[in-house]
This record gives sequence, C-alpha cells and structure tokens, in this order.
Amino acid sequence: MVASRATTLRYHVAVQSLRRRWWTWLAEGLLVFACAAALVQPLFKAEYLDAWSSIESTFISDARFLSDHWPHPKWQPNWYTGTRTDYVYPPALRYGTAFLSRAVLRHPSTARAYHFYIGLLYSLGILGVYVFVRTASRSRWIALWTAAASAMISPCFLLFKDQRIDYQGIHYMPLRLGVLVRYGEGPHMSAWALLPFSLAAAWYGLRRGHPGRLALSGVVAAMVVANNFYGATALAIFFPILAWAIFLAEQDWRVWLRAAGIAAIAYGLCAFWLTPSYLRVTLANMKLVSMPGHLWSDVLGGAVVAVFGAMSWRVALGRPERAWGTFVIGALTLIGLNVIGNQYYDFRVIGEPSRLIPELDFVIFLGAGLLFAWIARSGPWFTAGATVLALACLIPGLGYVQHAWQVLPAHYDQGPKQRVEYVITDWVAQNLNGVRTLATGSVRFWYNAWHDLPQLGGGSEQGVLNIHSQYAYGHAVGDEDPDLCVTWLQAFGTGAMIVHDKTSRELYHDWGKPEKFEGKLEVLYDHGGDRIYRVPRRYPVLARVVERAQIAGLPLSDAELSVKDIHKYVDAVERGPEARVELWRSGTDEMHAKGRLAPGQQLLIQESHDPAWHAYVGGNAVPVAKDPVGFLLVDPGVGEHEVVLRFETPLENRVGQGLFVLTLCAIAALVWRSRVAAQASTL
Repeated sequence: MVASRATTLRYHVAVQSLRRRWWTWLAEGLLVFACAAALVQPLFKAEYLDAWSSIESTFISDARFLSDHWPHPKWQPNWYTGTRTDYVYPPALRYGTAFLSRAVLRHPSTARAYHFYIGLLYSLGILGVYVFVRTASRSRWIALWTAAASAMISPCFLLFKDQRIDYQGIHYMPLRLGVLVRYGEGPHMSAWALLPFSLAAAWYGLRRGHPGRLALSGVVAAMVVANNFYGATALAIFFPILAWAIFLAEQDWRVWLRAAGIAAIAYGLCAFWLTPSYLRVTLANMKLVSMPGHLWSDVLGGAVVAVFGAMSWRVALGRPERAWGTFVIGALTLIGLNVIGNQYYDFRVIGEPSRLIPELDFVIFLGAGLLFAWIARSGPWFTAGATVLALACLIPGLGYVQHAWQVLPAHYDQGPKQRVEYVITDWVAQNLNGVRTLATGSVRFWYNAWHDLPQLGGGSEQGVLNIHSQYAYGHAVGDEDPDLCVTWLQAFGTGAMIVHDKTSRELYHDWGKPEKFEGKLEVLYDHGGDRIYRVPRRYPVLARVVERAQIAGLPLSDAELSVKDIHKYVDAVERGPEARVELWRSGTDEMHAKGRLAPGQQLLIQESHDPAWHAYVGGNAVPVAKDPVGFLLVDPGVGEHEVVLRFETPLENRVGQGLFVLTLCAIAALVWRSRVAAQASTL
C-alpha cells in the first residue's frame, strides 16, 4: 500500500513538473509569436502590395487557379502550352492559400489569402527560431535574443554591399522580410519558417526513446519541402550536421538509422507529388533559372566537409555538452562557404547560393548566441559584458522596429483595376478569351491572377514540361525578323501577342524593338504604349489535321528546331489539309476533338505532350505520340471521329499515394510508442 502511494505521488509530481514547463514554454512562445506578428500586422489584412514587379504574382495566380478548379486539377492548361499542375511548384503554399481563400477567410481574392499565409508563416518562423534554440542550447535568454535578432536585424548587410545599398532606404528591414514582401519569396520564407521546428524535433528525435519527436521532425521536414526547394536545400545542409553532432554526443550508430527514418517519413508524406518525373523536370528547368555548378566547388566543398568532420571528431566525440556548438559551427561553416563563397568567388554547387542569405543570417545568429553563452560562463562580469554586447547588436534594428509598418510595401488601396497588368488581361478575357497569347514582363507575371487565360510563357519558368515553348518565347521576343517571330508563334498555336514600348506602364519592357510588327500585323488593342497584335492562323482552335509524312520528316528531340525545320513545321500545320477540327474542354483534365481524317493523316492537338494523356474513340484507346515541337499527335484512323483526351493520374503518383498512406500508419505507430513510453517513465 505504501509503495503504491509513493508511486502515485511520484507520478503526480512528474506530471505537475511537466505541466509547469509546458506552460512556461507556451507563454514565452506566444509572446514571441505576438511580437513577430505585430511587426508585420498589415500583411494579415493586405490584398495587394505595391510590389507589382515581384514574382508573388506567380503564386497568387497559381492559388487562384487551384481555388477556381478545386480540389485538384491534374493539368494546368494556361502555362507553357500546358503542364502538370504538380510540376508547377511544391504544393503547400499554393494549396494553403487556396484553402484559406475558400474555407477560412471566405474572401474571393486569393491575393489577400496569400498575404495572410505568408504573414502567418513569417511570424511562426520567429517562434521556430526560439523553439529550436531553447531546445538545443537550453538557454531561455539566448533563445529570446536569437528570436528578437531574427525579427529585427540582418547581419548580411555587413557582408554584402549590394544588399546593404538595396535596403538602406527602408531602415534596413530584415532581409528575410524584404525578400518576402519586395521580391515575392513567399514559398522560400515559408519553408525557412518551418525549418527550425523540424530541427528542434530532430534534436531529441534522433536520440533513443523519442519516437514521437522523430515522427514530428519528419512531418515538419515534409512541410519544408512542400513549400520550397531552397528551404529544402537548407534543410539538406542542416540536417546531416545535426545528425553528426548528436552522433558524436551519443556515440550511437543508430542515430543514422533514425535520421534515415526522418528522411523516409518526409519523403513518404511528399511521395504523392514529389515523383521521379517531377524531379527530372525540375532539374531540367534549373538551367532556365540558375547557372550551372563548378567541379572545383564540389571538390572544395567535399574538402571542407572532411576537415570539419575530422576536427569535430577530435573535440566533440563523447562530449554531449558540445553537441550544440558542433552543430552551430558546422552550419555556419557550410552555409558561409556556400553563400559568402558565391558572393566573392562564384562558389556554386547547384542552384543560386545567394538565395540562401536568409539562412546565413540565421546561422550567424546561432553563432552569436553561442559566443555570448561562452563569454558568460567566465563569471559575473563577463556575463554583464555579454549582455551588453548582445543588446548592442540589436540597436541597428530599432529604426526598423519604429517604422515596421511604414517600410512594408504600401497597401494599394485602389486595388488592381488601374494597373496595366489588370487592364490588359481583363481586355483579353473579354475579347480574346481562349486565345493563346504571348505576354511579357509584369503582364506575364500577373496574366493569370484574375482569369484563366492561356499564354505561351507562364509564371516563373518552373514546371516547364515542353521546353520547345521556351524556344518559341525567346525567338518571338528576341528575333529582329518579324516574319520569323510570327512563324514561331504560329508553330505554337499563339493567336495574339502583347507588345509594350518604352512609354508603357508595364515594368520590365522586355521588347528590344517593339516597333518591328508595325504595319505587318493587325492591331487589336492600342493604348498607352501597349499594343495587342493578332497572329494570323488558319483556324482559331488549337487543333489541326496534318499529313503524317510531313510531320514524320522533322527531327524529334528536345533540341531547338532550325529555322528551316520550323518553317517546314508551320507549313504542315498552317498550310496542310483543308479539314476543320472542333476542339472543346470538359474541365482542365479532358479535351474533346472532332474532325474527319483521310488516309495518311493524323490529328494534332497543340497542347504539351505527356504520357498521362490518353485518347479514346468510342471508348477504345487510340495511339498518342509526341510531335516535333512537343505537342500531342493522335492517330484515330481514317474517318470522322470524336476523340476524347483525358489526363489520367500517372502510375508514379498512385504509387506515391500508397506510400503516403503507409507513412501515415508509421507515424501513428511512432506516436503510440511515444505515448506508451511516456506513461511508463512516469510510473
């Protein structure tokens, strides 16, 4: 009886202690989040910012498309002559924005939902910094200082002149906030916000006896990847360093099995969209948005990793108290090499290292906190000195804090209706609805923010399935010969082009010689330096009957067609058989084409080819192939046919859905094990 009462007493004492600790953490966390949210409060209610040149338009447009075709359109017909919706961008931000717009805010504007989403995630990111540092360093004050520094200052301004000049007129707003609201880096900064939470969970999840935190780390890691690949790149750098630091502290090789488990959970939760073909297309598109890496950078990076591994092995093996320092120094070394090395010596392994400047700020804060803690351990006077130094570091951020709302891009009170981006796209929607159009500059960025309008280009050159569409875009805008420009546009079913001269209110003015089409093409719209020209096409629909022999005589590859071949292709498409085709859509994932074919003829649908497109006549499958510019070539046979084309869920996505379900089961098992272990430890 006495033993039973003692056990019960110990249990209640343990529970009360745990509750007090959680209440303390909760109160401090809410304070950090509230302060961070207060600094960006206008974002939570803003619809449009005065940042019309940024690529946030891409994500607003994508979220609007998803919201209008909820829950999951498999095909995006508006960009790059068509592409898989999954290819366009990782899903979290765009689906999160669409969900907020439809179900939470109940506001018709996805622009407002987007700004609410990024404001919420930005504020959570400051909380994440606090949680991670508090978890790993076990210091409340270092965690609070690091969170405050993350919300107030950017040490990168001391390192990079261009960024310092760029931000000096806005009271040196923290760079991570600047790239969020000035340059449209909503996905990256949302991924950055979640990254510390994953690391905090992994700090214990990689150790024995914490299966619940292991699962949590994998879940949040999946959310990082599902928001942005640069955030995923940072996680791919940080996570192995963290695992190495804990391995040295624990001297337990099973740390690596647990690390593999976290990675498996993260991938399993992403498997339904992060397919092998997605990775292939994304890596292929890298050449459109970044420079290639260098072999010498790979060698130098490997050498630095080897040196860090050897040195940390000597000083931290079997020293748990040095695990935090090992992680911080390792992260600072590798992120510093990647970003600073790129800025001054063009160090580059993959992608654009300058995009990781917010992560460099983050690890500099971690390093500064480690330094302050090390100084404070030397005695009371040193503690006072470290405190003064830490507070002094925050002084440059006071100007920003005092003007936090004013330095955010001004809310555009009149809405978008006076902007050239809206005026032109609204005119196109009313007068050229359904016509594939060449748009450039800021009009291209915002072209699909309010309407479903097909364009030759797209948001930001990510998710391009048909690389030939990029060749056509480049030739149409860049070639001096207007007849050749028109030939490329005809080849890609483009029925109109929007041209801006130097007097236009469009922001980028991509046209070197906007006058080259004057007197050669019919003008449909002419106002304020903006002209819309009609591109002559034989029939308005995006379908043709073509001679098999003419198409088969052209090269079939991802290489750009020669001038001679593109003329031959247009001859086959625009000057082929006199046979009209009817074409209409039944939603985003299904098309119907009706026409009559003679012997030796095929049906051309001017939509990007994908193996998931299947064609049927009378319920029977008919062959679908890729034509020389990446379009769908259907062979239904001789006669008059109505062909139904459906984009069907690819096998790799179905396998990914199965992995997703299995991963959820594994997470549930880990959480159950964690709960059982927690109950056992308190008895």
